[in-house]
Amino acid sequence: MRNLIYTVLIIIISLIAWGCGNSSNDGTRLPSDIVNNPSSASDNENSAAAKIEFTKTKHDFGRIIQGEKVTYAFKFKNTGNGNLIISDVSSSCGCTIPTFTKEPVKPGETGLLKVTFESENRRGFQNKTVTLVSNTQPNTTVLKIKAQIVEPKGWD
Repeated sequence: MRNLIYTVLIIIISLIAWGCGNSSNDGTRLPSDIVNNPSSASDNENSAAAKIEFTKTKHDFGRIIQGEKVTYAFKFKNTGNGNLIISDVSSSCGCTIPTFTKEPVKPGETGLLKVTFESENRRGFQNKTVTLVSNTQPNTTVLKIKAQIVEPKGWD
């Protein structure tokens, strides 16, 4: 039984050593100069990727009266070299409704992402997020809004 265990261990170790030392260079590797990974550490300015830059990523509505509906438009610019395409925008709450530019935004052009916050049945401090998914690196951008909801005067 002991010899069987040693034999199995030797076979396993041999397979591991053979597998680790087996480097294939049979011409199937791509030359590194044709691989363009926008996630790489080096920033390639000639890349055809889109790049999104917001004027600001946070907005404070301040104090608003319960029941008010307020809107803010986040302005962004495509500072990349390719068309910017927004594929999805979602909010952290049903009270926060985003609308956005659906057409591709060409390099150098600007777009808007409007966020409407409905304060009905809300009170106190509110912090909400809107997540934008696009063809940029990274592919998600999180925008934040906040407000302090106060009850109308005369309410107890």
